[in-house]
Amino acid sequence: AGEIFKDIPQINLAAGLDLFQGDILLPKNQRNALRNETYRWKFPIPYILGDDLDLNAKGVILQAFEMFRLKSCIDFKPYEGERTYIFFSKQDGCWSMVGDLQTGQNLSIGSGCDYRAIVEHEILHALGFYHEQSRMDRDDYVNIWWDEIIAGKEHNFAKYDDTYITDLNTPYDYESLMHYQPFSFNKNASVPTITAKIPAFDDIIGQRLDLSAIDLERLNRMYNCTSTHTFLDQCSFELENICGMIQGTNHDQDWVHQQGSLMGQEDHTFSGQCRDAGYFMYFNTNSGQADEVAILESRILYPKRTQQCLQFFYRTTGSPSDKLIIWIKEDDGTGNIRKMRKIQTFQADSDSNWKIAHVTLNAQKKFRYFFQGLKGDPSSSSGGIAIDDVTLTETPCPTAVWVIRNFSKILDSSSISVIESPRFYSPEGYGFGISVLPNYQNSGYARVAFHLCSGENDAVLEWPALNRQATLTVLDQDPDVLKRMSSSKSFTTRKDHVSSDSGTLIWDKPSVAGKFDESCNCYRSVAFGWSNFISHSQMRRRSFLKNDDLIIFAEFNDIIHLNNTEVPVKPVQSALMEGLVLERQKRAVQDMESNQDQLPYLSDPCDPNPCQNDGICVNVKGKASCRCPSGQAFFFTGERCQSRQVHGNILGMSIGGIAGAIVLTIVLISMMARR
Repeated sequence: AGEIFKDIPQINLAAGLDLFQGDILLPKNQRNALRNETYRWKFPIPYILGDDLDLNAKGVILQAFEMFRLKSCIDFKPYEGERTYIFFSKQDGCWSMVGDLQTGQNLSIGSGCDYRAIVEHEILHALGFYHEQSRMDRDDYVNIWWDEIIAGKEHNFAKYDDTYITDLNTPYDYESLMHYQPFSFNKNASVPTITAKIPAFDDIIGQRLDLSAIDLERLNRMYNCTSTHTFLDQCSFELENICGMIQGTNHDQDWVHQQGSLMGQEDHTFSGQCRDAGYFMYFNTNSGQADEVAILESRILYPKRTQQCLQFFYRTTGSPSDKLIIWIKEDDGTGNIRKMRKIQTFQADSDSNWKIAHVTLNAQKKFRYFFQGLKGDPSSSSGGIAIDDVTLTETPCPTAVWVIRNFSKILDSSSISVIESPRFYSPEGYGFGISVLPNYQNSGYARVAFHLCSGENDAVLEWPALNRQATLTVLDQDPDVLKRMSSSKSFTTRKDHVSSDSGTLIWDKPSVAGKFDESCNCYRSVAFGWSNFISHSQMRRRSFLKNDDLIIFAEFNDIIHLNNTEVPVKPVQSALMEGLVLERQKRAVQDMESNQDQLPYLSDPCDPNPCQNDGICVNVKGKASCRCPSGQAFFFTGERCQSRQVHGNILGMSIGGIAGAIVLTIVLISMMARR
């Protein structure tokens, strides 16, 4: 069971599409979507998930939204009648329009397009971006082998000058999510159509992991992003200011800003590979008294959501009774951050390797998180507690985390065919596991797959387990969460997923559809996943194998609530349609006039005009009604405007003037009589 990942050109060729640059639906006369600011979106972007979309595609689109929220200021909201929006639908192939067309526009996530990286690629088109190899200067960086391109598809490799496409003052990006793969539109399966001038990048161009660092730089420049929506904090402790963290006041010792090379211990950020670098925070537990503590507090943080995930790496080299405790302090309602809450305790053990940890915080108000180191028995300690590469985001923590140690040695070994994870449990209570085939058929790829496991909750769960989305993520352990390019893929369980051996539905109860495995004392179902999940070269090039650990996250969630998501589009007059609407209105008036000419003749009560003194006659329900004129001094009244009256203000002025004249005359006569 499983499927092979295909890229956009392969999918669209199979669908018989011949679009601009392979996956762009370009309206007539549209140009300069990258340069023209009228094509820039206002956030949040309204969206509609069409009900013709596969259920898995809907879940993957929402995953892509979360990645944009984490790494940029781009945001999305459900459509509520706005003029402009993106309508995600399942049509032939994967394609998008470029920029905000101000009218509402389609974006297709067709069959085989439901991968997070492909959805992100198409959303970047909608945000205004073209393909990387279309840049004016691309011939300085890549070779286009025109003779190897399918006849009639050469237009997909056209380049455009900087009046059409701008690089936003960024270098050519071999790692861009918007770059073609080497075998795009090729007519010979073994010969590429595009190669890098620097051969080392031949295995990199066309990556479908995630947004590259330069992709993000361009996106944030185009939209003037200064912050993101779900990123809160991170620290690799490489700078002396330790990211604004502070030492607690009521404690016995401080956490020490320690360079790994001076202690003979590797940090996690650089794994000891950089001289004069590689710092972490360290609490020494091999001296002093038992129960002494050291506290390291974060700066004040302001949450936007009600759930946060604190991820960090830690190692314990001291006493088995040492403890690392995670706390938060929240606003107590008066503005003071003093309301304490203990979140989780990590007990030291004999494993001195760096370990990954995830802690859900659920802070509602402004808060600080802090690490408390608790000293156990100093006499049995030869080291202490170290923490490194702290990240805080407002996203859910992963359900399952599986760490495979010494993975590069496994890749080099031909004797290890498959590795099975321990059993994990989903939020609903389903048992599941992960299978890894490190050298799948000697293809240079690792196969990663998902399977169900029998568990303690099987008697009360719903079987078969349909409409659940399984998401597997191989973690890029870059210390900067914004620059991570993890490999993530998802599928949703369906009725047509059956075993090729027995024909049984593989999502039925594992004790019925699976086979018993002594390693977990459970039944495991058939594994379903991807034969080329991640290449060996990708794992070795980026930080997938830091400290030689391969880390895999897994989720298994019910997404049946996404089954009916489409909402009707409300008719909103587009600015581009106003002229047409006015023309239609004009024609409607003309039609009405012509229709009136055809009505049977009715006598007009205003013919002849019965109103006097230039009154205007109005036909009111077949009867004459006079509208009488009014001058500055006089106005007319009466049924036929026959009576003339003086305006009150004019009459008042006249009377006042006469009275004033009489008074003035009397005063003058009186003065003359006195003389």
